[in-house]
Amino acid sequence: MDRRQQKTRKAIFQSFTALLGEKSYNNITVQEIINRADIGRSTFYAHFETKDDLLKELCSELFGHIVNSAMDCTHTHGLYSDGRAPESVFCHLLQHLQENDSNILGLLSCESSEIFLRYFKDSLNELVRVQLLNQQDESGRRSRTDLPDEFLINHISGSFVEMVQWWLKGHRKQTPQELDGYFRAVIEPIL
Repeated sequence: MDRRQQKTRKAIFQSFTALLGEKSYNNITVQEIINRADIGRSTFYAHFETKDDLLKELCSELFGHIVNSAMDCTHTHGLYSDGRAPESVFCHLLQHLQENDSNILGLLSCESSEIFLRYFKDSLNELVRVQLLNQQDESGRRSRTDLPDEFLINHISGSFVEMVQWWLKGHRKQTPQELDGYFRAVIEPIL
């Protein structure tokens, strides 16, 4: 994708995100997105087939970036200027959320938040699978109960999303480190 296309795509994402802060997803029209992005209809459709495709791509970019950077702790965005990255991938993820790149916290708490929370949870599933369920203890065995993996993945991802919602509703009073401590205290006994 060339720079012109990237600039157009960014304008579409920014327009869409701004509109989501003002009204529900279902009440946003493609024409409103086009008007705000100051592009033509054919330009919009050259990038996205539908408004739903735009939503899916926006979520994929936002959550994919955050989850992938949490899995790769070398990708820190300057979060750890003292050189100490957190041991917990969940703390790392919470710190990225706290940075609020692309107004992600606004999207997770806007009128259409249920859509974004669902995408967020789906994005977390792979992180949970890689970071928690595939870990083994010193003897080479997985150190957890015999609950089905898919159940545990769904439970842990859902719990994390609910915790983020609780944090947002409480005006983010806790630090990422405090939240990480709460979360690990709840999930570690089942693992």
